[in-house]
Amino acid sequence: MENSELGLAEQILKIAKHLFINKGYYGLAMREISDELGVSKAALYYHFKDKEQLFLAILQAHLDEMEAGINRIAAESASSADQIRKFAEYVLSQPAEQRATIRLASQEIVHLSPASRKAFGKNYQDKFVGKIQAILQSGMEAGEFRVIQIEVATWTLLGMMYPYFYPAHTGEKPVPRETIRELVDIYLRGIEK
Repeated sequence: MENSELGLAEQILKIAKHLFINKGYYGLAMREISDELGVSKAALYYHFKDKEQLFLAILQAHLDEMEAGINRIAAESASSADQIRKFAEYVLSQPAEQRATIRLASQEIVHLSPASRKAFGKNYQDKFVGKIQAILQSGMEAGEFRVIQIEVATWTLLGMMYPYFYPAHTGEKPVPRETIRELVDIYLRGIEK
């Protein structure tokens, strides 16, 4: 693919991500994406065969970024608790649109074909949820965390973070560091005095 074609594909992904976040999967037509880009629908379909493939490309790119970030955190010689702190900071310090991509995946995936949902679910588990579970499991095995159901521990953490994936709740800026620290402190230590 030539540089100009690569540039158009990157522009398509960027513009389409913004539109998907604001309109949802069902509410967005390929025509709107081509209009926003100022290109023909044929140019759009040259790069992505349909809306589902485009949506999955956006989600896959985000999962790849998340996986790389979590791998960097896990590779550090920090405790599991420090890795959870750094994970929360990594995710919640991102611009609102990046955080909203996680929400987009969980809410809009229902509109995809069963085969695409299944494939994405496996990728989501391997590249994101499974990585968090590995950090928590390591902490449990090291005696750093109490032993509880790994799924409950994972979904509790993500559930606490989920409201911050909505730009309407948090604005366009990254979540303040103090808020991130409080969230992780409640997760790791509880709210009990």
